[in-house]
Amino acid sequence: MGTAEKTYPVKYTLPEIRSTDKYDYASLMKTFTRGKFFGNLFIPLGWTIFIQLLLCMPGTDIPGPQIEIPHFDKIVHVIFFGALVGLWCYYFSVRVTDPNRLKKIFFFVFLAACVNGIGIEFIQLHFVPMRSFDDGDIIADVLSAGMAYGICNVKLLSFK
Repeated sequence: MGTAEKTYPVKYTLPEIRSTDKYDYASLMKTFTRGKFFGNLFIPLGWTIFIQLLLCMPGTDIPGPQIEIPHFDKIVHVIFFGALVGLWCYYFSVRVTDPNRLKKIFFFVFLAACVNGIGIEFIQLHFVPMRSFDDGDIIADVLSAGMAYGICNVKLLSFK
């Protein structure tokens, strides 16, 4: 009794990707990321609402770290506003194809994040109990938004 070899048809084949071919890599990246998780409006919008709520909470309601970390609040501001700019820029990069228009949108996102960071500090000063105005927070907000803006201009516009 001989064994017959079974052959299975190949349904899907991936294209060969060369590291020097920018367009194949870009199309592959768009295939895997376009409109999936981070391209959804609810992600940047939810993050925006989340950080607004956290930054407007009274100071007594905010738990601190269990161990003392110097300038922990600045680290939080860097994460909050860097992610804010990054998520909104990624959202728009999925939907807008014109690189010149996208540059303008990225800059507007950066400016909106900076204005938001400065405005939140004044809101904390005047309206939120047990919170205070801090120049260091504004600097952290603007610097992290600027870094995210620069990274988005380099990384996200390279696919366009």
